[in-house]
Amino acid sequence: MRLLLVDDEQRLVGPLAYILRKNNYGVDLAYDGETGQAMAETGVYDLIVLDRMLPYKEGVEVLKELRNKGIMTPIILLTAKDSVEDRIDGLDAGADDYLIKPFSTDELMARIRALSRRKGVKITGDRVEVFGLVLDPLGCEVTDGTNNVKLTYKESLLLELFMRNPSQVISKEQILDRVWGLDSDVELSNVEVYIYYLRKKISFISFKNCSIETIRGVGYCLKRLKSLAR
Repeated sequence: MRLLLVDDEQRLVGPLAYILRKNNYGVDLAYDGETGQAMAETGVYDLIVLDRMLPYKEGVEVLKELRNKGIMTPIILLTAKDSVEDRIDGLDAGADDYLIKPFSTDELMARIRALSRRKGVKITGDRVEVFGLVLDPLGCEVTDGTNNVKLTYKESLLLELFMRNPSQVISKEQILDRVWGLDSDVELSNVEVYIYYLRKKISFISFKNCSIETIRGVGYCLKRLKSLAR
């Protein structure tokens, strides 16, 4: 799961990004409103954590422009303003959640998990369940309830992307941006290599339930097998 964190308080951003990455979230950072908006408009993020008070462009203004442009990525608005009117302004502008500074890291993580839910995907604590597979992103491990498979960090991010978007075709470019990040110099051929290794690792537990299928000329898709769909 890839997050965008937009905040100019580097004493907060550094430790927070460290904690998020330690919990196996991919994290990109922006320190002002204009940069944050430009990055958010790429559409590669699963969730955005956006501070209200930012240089160059205020957070609520960024939020309104993103919504006006059709960017519907879930957004948690951070702010030191705790009045009812301020919260109403943020929610009316299009925020999905509102968190007052200072906040508990555990509370932020819980709110991120709540907003990251997708239709057809069950999330229990830090685990993602779909098509008979259960992924523990923090432990980099996937199971079918009987057999367990250890994954590398990148393999875990890749499988989580598929499991959070079941039955959806994801292009190589989208995979590259979401798993490796926008500023990565990794080649598209690396995506094919990681898909190969991921398929090989999970084949003995997923072949009865689902598979990562190649959609020629488009990308890849985690599909439920017909035998399970009946």
